[in-house]
Amino acid sequence: MSNRNITLILVVAVFGMLGLAFASKPLYDSFCRVTGFGGTTQIAEEAPKDILDRSLTIRFDANVMNAPVLFRPLQTSMDIKLGEHGLAFYEVTNTSSHDVSLMASYNVTPHKSGLYFNKLECFCFEERIVKAGQTKKLPVVFFVSPDLDEERNMDDVRTITLSYTFYETDSFEGAANSAALN
Repeated sequence: MSNRNITLILVVAVFGMLGLAFASKPLYDSFCRVTGFGGTTQIAEEAPKDILDRSLTIRFDANVMNAPVLFRPLQTSMDIKLGEHGLAFYEVTNTSSHDVSLMASYNVTPHKSGLYFNKLECFCFEERIVKAGQTKKLPVVFFVSPDLDEERNMDDVRTITLSYTFYETDSFEGAANSAALN
């Protein structure tokens, strides 16, 4: 094999690996959304028509990572039937003297239930600004798919915990400028 062929193979390999590195996050995110891997929930356009008699308890959890906010669910749990709409509220309060830009990450446990937990409306879909001292009520509209009842490996699921973690984002210049002034 000539040096030219070896160089060509190495260049193609380097660019291939670079391309995979850039594509890995979107590919991983798509994989998680499709499979529910790691407790990633689904996004639905509408709720199913059928509501089954099987009930589950949904528990609500709230966490904060490096953000000057208080964040909590306004209810600790609720019982819903498979296919039935659930409406829950969380509350976030900015405890700082400057506006903050926040984003929420989320998952459900047990992780295997992520494929069946669907959100119709959620504050986690977008970045939001919370003004200094402001408190906001944040709704989540969800349902657990009736398909969960058809899966044998889901027979042991009686409780699903919906967990959110709020973190401050860097994309809001007002928060950075306000922080620099304080």
